[in-house]
Amino acid sequence: MFTGIVETVGRVAEVTPAGQAVRLVLSAPELFADVALGESIAVNGVCLTVAGISPRGVRFDVVPETVQRTDLRELRPGDRVNLERALRPGDRLGGHFVQGHVDAVGTVRSIERAGAAYLLRVQAPPAVTDYLVEKGSVAIDGVSLTVVDVDAEGFSVALIPHTLATTTLGQRQPGDRVNLEADILGKYVARQLRLRTAARPPAEEPLLRLLQEEGYTS
Repeated sequence: MFTGIVETVGRVAEVTPAGQAVRLVLSAPELFADVALGESIAVNGVCLTVAGISPRGVRFDVVPETVQRTDLRELRPGDRVNLERALRPGDRLGGHFVQGHVDAVGTVRSIERAGAAYLLRVQAPPAVTDYLVEKGSVAIDGVSLTVVDVDAEGFSVALIPHTLATTTLGQRQPGDRVNLEADILGKYVARQLRLRTAARPPAEEPLLRLLQEEGYTS
């Protein structure tokens, strides 16, 4: 579990295809100084497990399903990536609960200046937008952000200068692909509503039963 508060921006040291999988080696000395094998790290919002540690950096083995469902397959040596270590007991929850399980890959539609901030518009499928609400939360490349609005094509978020300076979002351009994860709480609420709707009898059934009891119909 993560919070969507990026701890540092690392660099891709190596990208090695392994069949349909990919092996990544990332460099971030200040974050990885005491990292351990088996530890979970969010890389651009994707939960990965530390598989090896060397002077070159920390190695992650990205399985085929993750390669297909995220934009990690597009990484190249030298690229910058958002990094966050898993939440520990006692840590402050500065953003929102982020699982590191990407729902879909979206596309940056536009980035516009809005006063002291910027408005980032993202094209996204229903797999993401169905769970978004105005002033709710969404993770973009692992960054916890507040939804400004949602429309038929996607959604928008506001980016403050600090976020632009301390994450990779400051380098994003229209057409770039980004990892998206909707708020898990929104998913739970939507699931419960679907279950309630499926279990509820049609609205006319109680009336029909009452009419039958009174002898008005058979």
